[in-house]
Amino acid sequence: MNHAILESIKSLPPLPKTIVEIQRIYANPESSIADLVKVIEDDPMIIANLLKAANSPLYSFKNDILSVAQAVALFGMNMTRSIVLGNTVRKLLNVDMEPYAASSEKFAEMSSKQAALIHNWYKKVDRQKADKLFLAAMLQETGKILIASYIIQRDETMTFRSEIEMALNIAVVEKSYIDETTATITAAIFEHWGFDSDFVEMIRYSDDPSSASADLKEYAMALNIVKTIIPINDPLGERSINMGLKKASDVGLNHELLEDCVDDMLDAL
Repeated sequence: MNHAILESIKSLPPLPKTIVEIQRIYANPESSIADLVKVIEDDPMIIANLLKAANSPLYSFKNDILSVAQAVALFGMNMTRSIVLGNTVRKLLNVDMEPYAASSEKFAEMSSKQAALIHNWYKKVDRQKADKLFLAAMLQETGKILIASYIIQRDETMTFRSEIEMALNIAVVEKSYIDETTATITAAIFEHWGFDSDFVEMIRYSDDPSSASADLKEYAMALNIVKTIIPINDPLGERSINMGLKKASDVGLNHELLEDCVDDMLDAL
């Protein structure tokens, strides 16, 4: 791996105590939603981010969500954990996405849309798979933060940005600059933080799903498809949608159901 990127990963701070506690609660089968609510209610920033997500049109809840308890009950423990982790990681890594021609807000919105799309698609296919994929989709673009930082440090922002803006495949541009892609760097980040191997590996191969192990190939492909449909340089653009739907059709995933979910998302935005 690129030496500078590897050193950046090694020097990452540990996850905050609140996140460690949320991870512990999620891993304990005897924990309840009330346990999760109690931890979240001690962190005002997490409360604000969770309520913002709950009232987003991405999830189409019928009424305004005004309390943590409401939000956690509606999202469930898995989605709540994923949303909280996504927001915390972006804050922890100090996002500057100028090389990708994006603001930190646009980057966060892209991640949320990818997660919402994969959830809405896969909950109608296999709910257990949907739960595993939601967190991965929420966090799979994290590596872009370190890539952006590296590009800025090397004073290559303008050339990198111009290539990204026109790219049909962002991973190809990334690889030409640092010999890595967002997928491999994101996997290394969460490996460093001790996340489980299935989570790490489905992200690692999301730019090359055909190389994933048999039991993770579908997960890696699904992640690849949603980031094809919602890339940072053309989120939910006609070209991006068509490319993603074709990929789903080519590998035998339910592209008609996916297309319905894309249409629903476009209608809600």
